[in-house]
Amino acid sequence: MTSSNDRSAAPATDAAAALLAGLVSRGVRHIVVSPGSRSQALALVAADLERAGLVHLHVRIDERVAGFTALGIGRETGMPAVLVCTSGTAVANLLPAALEAHHAGVPLVLLTADRPPELRGVGANQTTRQPGLFRSAVRFEADLPVPETVDDDGSSAQTADADALAAATLAAALGEGARVPGPVHLNVPFREPLAGAAPAWLAVRAASGIAPSSDAQSDAHGDAEASGALYQGGGGIGVADVAPEVEDAHTLAPGPRTIVVAGADAGAAAEQFAHDGGFPLVAEIVSGARFGRQIVHGYRALLNDPALGGRIERVVVFGRPTLSREVTRLLSRDDVEVIAARGPGEPVNLNGATIAVDLVRPHPSSGDRVWLGEWMRASRDAAVDLSPPAPDADGLASAVPHERLGALNAEVQVIRAPLDRATLVDAVWRATWPHDRLMFGSSRLVRVADEVLGGKKVAVHSNRGLAGIDGTIATATGVALASQIEERPGVTRLLLGDLAFLHDVGALLLPPGEDEPRLQVVVGNDGGGTIFDGLEVAGIAGSDAMSRVQYTPHTARLEQLALAFGWEYHRCTTRVALDQVLTSPTGGRQLIEVPLPR
Repeated sequence: MTSSNDRSAAPATDAAAALLAGLVSRGVRHIVVSPGSRSQALALVAADLERAGLVHLHVRIDERVAGFTALGIGRETGMPAVLVCTSGTAVANLLPAALEAHHAGVPLVLLTADRPPELRGVGANQTTRQPGLFRSAVRFEADLPVPETVDDDGSSAQTADADALAAATLAAALGEGARVPGPVHLNVPFREPLAGAAPAWLAVRAASGIAPSSDAQSDAHGDAEASGALYQGGGGIGVADVAPEVEDAHTLAPGPRTIVVAGADAGAAAEQFAHDGGFPLVAEIVSGARFGRQIVHGYRALLNDPALGGRIERVVVFGRPTLSREVTRLLSRDDVEVIAARGPGEPVNLNGATIAVDLVRPHPSSGDRVWLGEWMRASRDAAVDLSPPAPDADGLASAVPHERLGALNAEVQVIRAPLDRATLVDAVWRATWPHDRLMFGSSRLVRVADEVLGGKKVAVHSNRGLAGIDGTIATATGVALASQIEERPGVTRLLLGDLAFLHDVGALLLPPGEDEPRLQVVVGNDGGGTIFDGLEVAGIAGSDAMSRVQYTPHTARLEQLALAFGWEYHRCTTRVALDQVLTSPTGGRQLIEVPLPR
């Protein structure tokens, strides 16, 4: 450590450099910054790291949007993005994303700038009690000491301490040890001068670590799947679906009639487990496990069927089920043995007696072919085919006028048929392939999709930790940016309702000069919150009150919003038109509005 005469050094900048370099050297590749005065040292160091090619920097003026953008990056990569913001209400705006990260088990690092301790509680400008603000949600938190010295050669104790803190921060965010992944909060107080020139050692120190590449993560994922014996939950958030062998795995005893339930972020492990064990698979549309030969179509009605759902004796749960009351009732029954594979999110224990296991394996004879056959036959009968009818080739080629005219009229009717919710979700599902990403908002449409869509192995995201409509567009943007780095192929599609869209409309704003995500935001616009039409409140409230405080009608013009924020806009009223837009090559951001009846 020296006292620099060569540069306009500042303790704030050197401390910010040491902390961010420590995180980047250990694999952090994304930093999301909301501008502010007190946080300028952190923000300027992030810009230096971007110029050195060491990080992807994303700037968002709205801290709530920034928080969910970072959440989307963490969901897609399994590595935390670092959030930087100034003091005061800016910090409070990160709370929704932090809570979602906590409940869904998504890694996230919050760096919140602050005034020094002597200015707290004395009426200083833009100052509140930031330490402890996220205490109930974070895996680790610290109110850091105010940096007092500069460090020209990177050898000071202050820099070493920051490097050690970076290691502990990343370990906590990734859930190393007994904890699950989630948010970490470091409150970083600074005194003036709030910034100076970056130290010469910044880029060297930040580049000194060897972080696992995306290819290495993919190879590890493939090796784990090949081992194929033991299964753990949480394969949907950037982690391996199948765990290596260990001694203390839970082996299912043969006998009880068993099904597998895959909730949000269950991942492919749930399907593999059901396949290997010979069990019916009830997979929510947001599970990432709705594929394979043993998925159960129309599972809600079948769970209510005494001959099927009424005879279930054991359930193995992956992920966190949230979309149907039928599954909730099943997992709450005291006459059913429930075994839940621990995943990254909150543990499932609705009946108060659920057995939580880290790893689970099917017994070679735990399956029941008769039981599986009963479910598969009922599933086939319940499957819904929403594809448009095939053209009448014979009629179109017929020389008989009325036959040919009838075939033409049928084709015209198909082309002109208006979209409804079922055909909308089917169109988006069919347009999405394994190299794409699909995100569902917490709107009525995700429940429709869960009811009617068939099996397909695609990467699915959703904010089901708390199942709120907060930050849906921002999360999808984070997913798109993270999945498309290094010119990777694929489109990210977000399917949501109009109120969820309007709630996060500020996320449409992206700064010029940043990477343009390939992102299609598909809005089913029914003029308000029709999800409440199917809930108990619809039978209690009068029509005026129902409309005023639940349905909350709006007259927003989405085309004008798209124009204001620089998005390409499409309005689709038929399946043919929607299919064309969804499957046409896209190089940027598209807002696709689909008008729907209430």
